Amino acid sequence: MSRLRRMSPRRSYDQYCSAARALDLVGDRWTLLIVRELLAGPRRYTDLHADLPGVSTDVLASRLKDMERDGLTTRRRLPPPGAAYVYELTGRGRELLPVLQALGAWGAPELGERRPTDAVRAHWFALPLLRALEGEGLVEVRLEEGEFHVHVGLEGDDAVYGEGPAPREPDARLVLGVDTCTAVAQGELSLPDAVRAGRVEVSGEGTLAKALREA
Repeated sequence: MSRLRRMSPRRSYDQYCSAARALDLVGDRWTLLIVRELLAGPRRYTDLHADLPGVSTDVLASRLKDMERDGLTTRRRLPPPGAAYVYELTGRGRELLPVLQALGAWGAPELGERRPTDAVRAHWFALPLLRALEGEGLVEVRLEEGEFHVHVGLEGDDAVYGEGPAPREPDARLVLGVDTCTAVAQGELSLPDAVRAGRVEVSGEGTLAKALREA
């Protein structure tokens, strides 16, 4: 029996409605958060598990199998010396970026004060900042929790963001606090206003850096 045939059948709302069909694919808990992680590019299972605190190994494995079956992700083996499997989004999976952007914008007012039980990863702020940035280029961002980089105005099949420093000289570097990032995500503060207020430190000689400094 093939691996695909061993998978459990996909649950369905059995409604002839595009929203219901979409929820058939991504309505299960954790699925969209897995997409959020894979927007950073190919990830190993262990990396996904580390950056999705609270998900069990069984649930994560099940969701990844379902997403592969439904054409949202693919799995491939890295050549030696890596020789590990990585998961990555298909074109269909990458089309969920605006869905996550809209969902994040809608949910931003619910952030409020960070609860003691709330986990946080620096790169979780990549998508809100991506909404706030205009133009094109590579931006490196430093928060207290760590560094990440975002590709603004990106088209094609590349990663939307990535963990850690930028892979090349970025067009702009931003240093800010989580509270400022949250205010920008919630729409309480624009990024140019945050720069003018001294809440964001901008460096770099690219067009994006100059636009933010001159805004």
